[in-house]
Formats: sequence, C-alpha cells, structure tokens
Amino acid sequence: METKDILHELRLKKGLSQDELAGKIYVTRQAVSRWENGETVPNTEALKLLSGLFDVSINTLLGSPRQLICQCCGMPLDDSLIGRNADGSLNEDYCKWCFADGTYTYSNMDDLIEVCVKNMANESFTEPQAREYLKKVLPTLDYWKRYEELSDDGQFEAFKQKLINEINDLHIEGMPRLEKLNALVGKYVNLAYRLPGGMNVKFLDDNTTYLGNQLEPEFGGDRCFGVLANMDFILICTYGDGGTDPELVLYKKR
Repeated sequence: METKDILHELRLKKGLSQDELAGKIYVTRQAVSRWENGETVPNTEALKLLSGLFDVSINTLLGSPRQLICQCCGMPLDDSLIGRNADGSLNEDYCKWCFADGTYTYSNMDDLIEVCVKNMANESFTEPQAREYLKKVLPTLDYWKRYEELSDDGQFEAFKQKLINEINDLHIEGMPRLEKLNALVGKYVNLAYRLPGGMNVKFLDDNTTYLGNQLEPEFGGDRCFGVLANMDFILICTYGDGGTDPELVLYKKR
C-alpha cells in the first residue's frame, strides 16, 4: 500500500475526519487531504506525530519500504514487536525484548545467544547451527558495534542482580535459586489467576516488557515456577505445560 492509502485507512479506523486528524497533529485539513490524494507526503515531524497517534511505525506509514531488523538480536520486526522509547514512542531499531521503555535489556552477547537459540532451534535448524549463526550475525548489528557508546555502564545489570537477590531472599518453598532474569513481553506471560472469590485476574500489561524466568521445581513434578518482576513488583506463580492452570504463589509490591 502507498502512504496515501495507509493514512486514509488508519484515519477511518480511528474514526477521525480529516479536520479532526489535522487538529491532532497541528496541520491544516488541506494538508491531510493532499496526503490522502497522493499529492504530497507528511514531513518528518508530521510522520512522528502520526506514528504516535496511530501507534504504528514510520516505516509502516511510508508503505514499509525496508525490512526492519532488531539491531540487537537480528529479529525481523513488525509494529507489534517494536520496542519503545522512554516517552512511549516506537523505536524502529529494536524489538520489545531487547529494548523496553528506553532501556537496553541485554549487555552480554552470550546471554542473548542462549535465549535466542532456544527459540530458533527446530527440526531443520539445530541449536548448534543457531548458535553458530548468531555468533556471526550479532557482531554485525549496530547495538553490538556501538556497545561502548550505547551501554549504560552496567546500571541495568546491577538492577537485575538486585531483583535476583530480592527474589532469592523470599525463599519460596520448592523453587531453586534464581540465576538469571530475561526480558519477557507481557502478552506472552500475562496469565489469568483465579482468586479465592472465583474471579480470574491478570496483573500484567500485554504491551509492557518485564524481567522473568521459568524454573524447574526442586521437588520434581510437571509444574514449573514462573518469576516476573520490574521496578514495581515481584510475581511468582506455578503452572502446567504451556502455562495451563496457573496458580499465584506470591505478588509483592517493591
């Protein structure tokens, strides 16, 4: 689709007239009309405002002229996977797992490789093959080439270690010591827990990136421990295969 068609479709989906759209992004109705007629395209500032209003990338607004690739892990990106800056705007250079709320979530390439390998491996692409591929590709990506410039001098890693210590100090019965926290997008871990009154409750935001991990219980069995946390809370649960039958063990405000 061309930019004119994309803007027209997004405006109608939002339920806005050309006048209303113009008012929200500080341009004239005539400017919006010219965009939708294909006479002109929005300038850079207008594209940024449109991106924020419609919650789509500038790349999408321009008709996806390039394939977006996460510059940390190499994952192909679409709008649902793009990370966000601290102000909530989309950052088209990174995925939600590698960049969340203006923070880079990986400072160790080997840790990232171990996480990615588990998701990439399949019957036709083994873990050793995936690991070898990532070792070649990751160093070519912008984040790792500019790591000294982009890194936060270990502040985020120090925060993760503080969280790990807090979680281990809870001494949850049957749960082994936590060693690592990985970036996890809420959409994939936002389980509904049944409260004593019978109501099912979700505690997470599908669009937020959290820190967490899955742990095999010390006493064996077919249920796993799930750990999730951020600056505001710690959540520990158990669940069956594929996240079935989740039970809340602990929800603690920090």
